[in-house]
Amino acid sequence: MLERRTLLAATAAAIAAPARAMAQGAWPERPVRVVVPWPPGGSTDVLARLLAERLSQSLGQPFVVENKPGAGGNIGTDAIANAVPDGHTMGPVTVGGWSINQYLYTRLPYDPERDIVPVSMHWELPNVFAVPAQHVPARTLQEFVAWAKQRREGVSYGSPGVGTTPHLSGAMFASRAGLDAIHVPFRGAAQTIPAMLSGDVTFALDNLASYVPVIQEGRMRALAVTSAERWPTLPDVPTMAEAGVPDFVVTSWCAFAVPRGVPRAIIDRVNAGMREAAEDPAMQERFLQTGARALWTTPEDAAARAARERPMWREVVRISGARLE
Repeated sequence: MLERRTLLAATAAAIAAPARAMAQGAWPERPVRVVVPWPPGGSTDVLARLLAERLSQSLGQPFVVENKPGAGGNIGTDAIANAVPDGHTMGPVTVGGWSINQYLYTRLPYDPERDIVPVSMHWELPNVFAVPAQHVPARTLQEFVAWAKQRREGVSYGSPGVGTTPHLSGAMFASRAGLDAIHVPFRGAAQTIPAMLSGDVTFALDNLASYVPVIQEGRMRALAVTSAERWPTLPDVPTMAEAGVPDFVVTSWCAFAVPRGVPRAIIDRVNAGMREAAEDPAMQERFLQTGARALWTTPEDAAARAARERPMWREVVRISGARLE
């Protein structure tokens, strides 16, 4: 019996040793896998790579990006949730993964409140209410609503897919404004913008980053942004509240996540690295050039943001009628 207890104690000590070592600063012991739940080249991927490069420098190990797209980010987020909780797997989870998909999908392979833990907010970007200048005469949001209500054929809005924040933002706006608006899903802004410029789609409440060039060229007209304050790269464009639509603050955002069970000491080290990156003026400028604002928060504030937005997104999903398998 004594030998068995001695063996059990030794085994327990061996299991606990790595966790103690990591808590004492040995982490990261090898390259860190950064799972991006979206395809290469998009905003989430580009911004994750910028942060991964910075974390590699500050934490002394490569942060290697691996794209696992599909199912609205669910495949990659599930890979993060099911990784060994030793701090060597993490990734950027967008607002969809934290606060929307649980109401949108019939079955979600992970529980955002149980299986993943936020490290820090990573970035945020607004949607922009854009119309094709050649086909829509309105120069303000109120003019647009009045013009749209007079159209016998109604209006349509584009988005990068069912259940995305542009889709849900468009559905929420149409409901609030009393418009008969048809949703037209595309595979991304690269398809939505040409459809708008040709007059096939009336408007979009889409992620700002993709629209800045055509707005600056004058081919699109920006009527409002969905951030709480005016956006730095479009200072002359009013917020939705300033344009006459109160309580319409809707942004796309992202928070880095780790699987539940990762030691708090590791989370705090990554959080400190993310804070250093977010407070660097050069990094802030690189994020703005990509269309987003670099962010840093505590893990608790990131979790509170996700929880605070869930009731709103649940209601917007209901209004939109969207449902995915």
